[in-house]
Amino acid sequence: MTATLTGVDVAPPVTSVKRRRRAPGWLAVVPLLVFTAIAFGVPAIAMLDGAFSVKDQATGASSYSAANLTTSLHGAYLTALLGSVKLSAVSAGIGTVLGLPLAQVVVTSRFRALRDAVLTASGVLANFGGIPLAFAFVATLGNAGVLTRHLGLTKAGWDLYSFWGLVIVYLYFLIPLMVLTITPALEGLRAQWREAAQNNGATTVQYWLHVALPVLLPSLLGGFVLLFGSAFAAYATAAAMVGSSVPLVTLQIADAISGNVLVGQENVALALSLDMVLVAGLVMAVYLPLQRRSARWLA
Repeated sequence: MTATLTGVDVAPPVTSVKRRRRAPGWLAVVPLLVFTAIAFGVPAIAMLDGAFSVKDQATGASSYSAANLTTSLHGAYLTALLGSVKLSAVSAGIGTVLGLPLAQVVVTSRFRALRDAVLTASGVLANFGGIPLAFAFVATLGNAGVLTRHLGLTKAGWDLYSFWGLVIVYLYFLIPLMVLTITPALEGLRAQWREAAQNNGATTVQYWLHVALPVLLPSLLGGFVLLFGSAFAAYATAAAMVGSSVPLVTLQIADAISGNVLVGQENVALALSLDMVLVAGLVMAVYLPLQRRSARWLA
């Protein structure tokens, strides 16, 4: 547009228009960058500094070394790290297998109210954990729990305070999380694909084996990785239920922070935290490409 001044058309400066359009975008990003730097950057720097800092007990001087990381990958610390990986992998695998058919039932249901109720409940249960979840299972399936006494589970060898007991507790929030994760992918499966398979003589099993599952595989693997990360980072539920009877890296970090370590190993907790960050980074490195690949098929 042009403005008329004393009969002469004058165009507004192009640079001023561009600045007015770009300035709001940059200003909107600044608070996010500041928050990210404070909430994630400062703790990350402190963790790295402590993980590589070693204090000389004789002189009291601090120096940088990889001794803490070496310690965190040996003995009981390595056992706890492997225990967390095993627990997370098993829980995520079972949650993926059980969550897929449940989500499929929800997607194909003709009852809108049932679908909304299941998805709403999944959103609540996926975020229900910690001490309240541990108390609920202890009161229900513990040594003196209601179902344990009425069903005589103790005579059958049932023990909630074990590895498999912890797996069952984790599935309480991992299965709903899988339902929420895989439901959009199931909704992306096109009806034309099933119709084309049926027109060519394929059965329902053949359709799932050769069409649906290959398309859903990136989403399934991505859901597994997401469940693995959620189980790997869980702490309060395991701490309230099993204590130190099941070796987990989060419980070892808590023991190290509380001072239950040898003299001169105060920073081992930070080294263990760095190990967890590296594992989480590997998980995200796998999850993001899978998410992009599934989006190409289901968009």
